[in-house]
Amino acid sequence: MFIEPHLGGREKTGWMEVICGCMFSGKTEELIRRLNRALIAKQKVEIFKPSVDKRYHDEKIVSHSEREIRSTPVNFAGDILLLAGDCDVVGIDEAQFFDEAIVDVCNTLANQGKRVIVAGLDMDYLGKPFGPMPQLLAIAEFVTKVHAICAQTGELASFSFRLNENKSQVMLGEKDTYEARSRRAFVEGMKKLSEQK
Repeated sequence: MFIEPHLGGREKTGWMEVICGCMFSGKTEELIRRLNRALIAKQKVEIFKPSVDKRYHDEKIVSHSEREIRSTPVNFAGDILLLAGDCDVVGIDEAQFFDEAIVDVCNTLANQGKRVIVAGLDMDYLGKPFGPMPQLLAIAEFVTKVHAICAQTGELASFSFRLNENKSQVMLGEKDTYEARSRRAFVEGMKKLSEQK
């Protein structure tokens, strides 16, 4: 379990934490857990998500297990800088859906002395690095990779396997659209898809 660092000193120190993994691995659950702990500590917290993500709620961040926390939907990463204000902690969910500007936004916030907690898919449905996530992982002080359970084998899963033939990189969905899969099951599934063509 991730324990929040206590970086002491005279000056306010910021840092970045990234929570990554495949679909159904508990990324949002862990983000909510960390943000709730900051709220219990009476820290000022601002939470953001991309406005495109309306799967469970227009405004709240909601995990697959239905835990939720208030958030502000934004259209562009730059909006976060305008809305973060003088908070101590910034939470960002579904970072893979933002453009590359999210990297500079997170760096700027951390450089201002804020704790920045970012959650997102590290790979897309093809098993390729997803959007700005590789850059966020590279510059974060703390990285937590969470795993799901493979729907095919029961092994640890780190891949998101798409169950339909949609070729768009961004496709919001749930268990009717995606499965968490182990490397072996993911490779076998991709092979079957290519043989069907």
